[in-house]
Amino acid sequence: MNFSYALGFLKYGKKIARKNWNGKGMYLVFQKGYPNGIPINANTAGATGIPEGTICRFRPYIMMFTAQGDFVPWVASQSDLLEDDWIIVH
Repeated sequence: MNFSYALGFLKYGKKIARKNWNGKGMYLVFQKGYPNGIPINANTAGATGIPEGTICRFRPYIMMFTAQGDFVPWVASQSDLLEDDWIIVH
């Protein structure tokens, strides 16, 4: 399926991936964010200079589960956006 269609599934809580990605087990998830805010931890405080525990709002974003077994914020490449090999991960 194309990315536009896959994005709809992502927003409804499904995991999606490209069939032809090189990394094994990689997929995307939709992080709904924290519109009401959450207290930031020491790591985020150190990166931003905002005191730890300050309530900060976070907007929704897409995360990738990597082949190494961790998460990273994800931004699509033009290749990703234009390919038709998107699948739902079960």
